[in-house]
Amino acid sequence: MIRRCMLTTRQLTDEYFLENRNRLLDIAAFLDRLERSSDGEDPDSDFRIRAFREGLHELLSDKPGRARRVHLILSDPTAQPRERLDCKAAFGAYNSALEVRS
Repeated sequence: MIRRCMLTTRQLTDEYFLENRNRLLDIAAFLDRLERSSDGEDPDSDFRIRAFREGLHELLSDKPGRARRVHLILSDPTAQPRERLDCKAAFGAYNSALEVRS
């Protein structure tokens, strides 16, 4: 079942274009800073950046449900609770390298 938004395309654009334009510029600036980082490390060596780029790629999809798919890209797909936490802070993306392999 496809749910429709109550606003028109014009209303949505008038209301939300500027804030999303700013978000897009923030993302572009973030990616530029990563490329110019002082250590010269490849940004894609970090699981979070790989997930971020995968999410950006998903944004360009023409298929409905982009928000759900991006959320799943960034989420931990495991269902079992961890025996112990690996740190106090959230990473913001799933790191499959931390999984214990059986």
